[in-house]
Amino acid sequence: MLQPRIAAIRPARMATRLLRPLRTYATAIDHKPPPSIEPTVLSDEGARQVQGSRKEKFIPLRTYKPRTPGLRHLKRPVNDHLWKGRPLLKLTIARKGQHLGGRNNTGRVTVRHRGGGHKRRIRIVDYKRYLPGKHVVDRIEYDPNRTAHLALVTRLETGEKSYIVAADGMRAGDHVESFRSGIPKALIKEMGGVIDPGMLAAKTASRGNCLPIHMVPLGSQVFNVGSKAKGGGVFCRSAGTYAIIVNKEEVDLPKGGVEVTSVIVRMQSGEVRKVAPDACCTIGVASNIQSHFAQLGKAGRARWLGKRPEVRGVAMNAADHPHGGGRGKSKGNVHPVSPWGTPAKGGYKTRHKRNPHPFLVQDRPRNQGKRRPR
Repeated sequence: MLQPRIAAIRPARMATRLLRPLRTYATAIDHKPPPSIEPTVLSDEGARQVQGSRKEKFIPLRTYKPRTPGLRHLKRPVNDHLWKGRPLLKLTIARKGQHLGGRNNTGRVTVRHRGGGHKRRIRIVDYKRYLPGKHVVDRIEYDPNRTAHLALVTRLETGEKSYIVAADGMRAGDHVESFRSGIPKALIKEMGGVIDPGMLAAKTASRGNCLPIHMVPLGSQVFNVGSKAKGGGVFCRSAGTYAIIVNKEEVDLPKGGVEVTSVIVRMQSGEVRKVAPDACCTIGVASNIQSHFAQLGKAGRARWLGKRPEVRGVAMNAADHPHGGGRGKSKGNVHPVSPWGTPAKGGYKTRHKRNPHPFLVQDRPRNQGKRRPR
């Protein structure tokens, strides 16, 4: 139904119709769009990001001719490079159990608006990336369990395969490498036996490579960022997310030299926090950066994704929600709260000021219940 078709044309109108471009149901993007995330520029004040207005940017989305109501508002990112087949079976596990519908181990609903959806298999993703050596990207795959894409990579030395979170612009045939286990001896020999920070960054800080975060130059964009020296990435793993290296805290050693004690990164939300210097990170931006511009087009596609309907509190009865009941659309002159009475707006926080977060440098800007300026 979504494939392009050409309707039958009468001979009398053949000459005029051939001069017009043929109309198809699927509209693809032929030219290469500009990058949606501009690189950062280093200045005296620090890393400064150069970005224009979102309205001025071209967003490559695929639209369809409205043959049905569900196709009228359907918009999808153009991802023709994705693998069309099934995932690697030995790197997946079945998703079964009572946790599918937002339930906990006792069977009670702890997360509302979840349930149903298509059957899925969980992909085993390597967030730690401890294996050294070069890896070649076999293909880029769609993962139904996340918004970002996955890359199936093969280690050239042993032939071992694994899944990693793909970077934006990564394609099949690219080579990526992990330097988390240390700098290879061959690379040190190329630098003349002495580790030069500038030359080291030029040879290691390329898209898709995994590095300890203290080796990344200031102002670089990274994703899949870890918080501790051991373990995998925990921040910036969704589609189109990244963090920027803002500063490195150093101390002087007694025998000379300096040592990096912590690295300060800035998230997209505006939060600035500290991470361990040996924490992992991947150079680049998480893939599928046009994910949040997509439109499902109909309610059925949300049910395929396992999302159940969300009912407003003012549409419920008084016994079901604090905003329910009454005549007409009125919530009873009360402040917005959750179904259990927790304030929903006004910057409600649960952490006391006497108990600050040890790794938080600057909190993200909060709206205090007000709308954000566009």
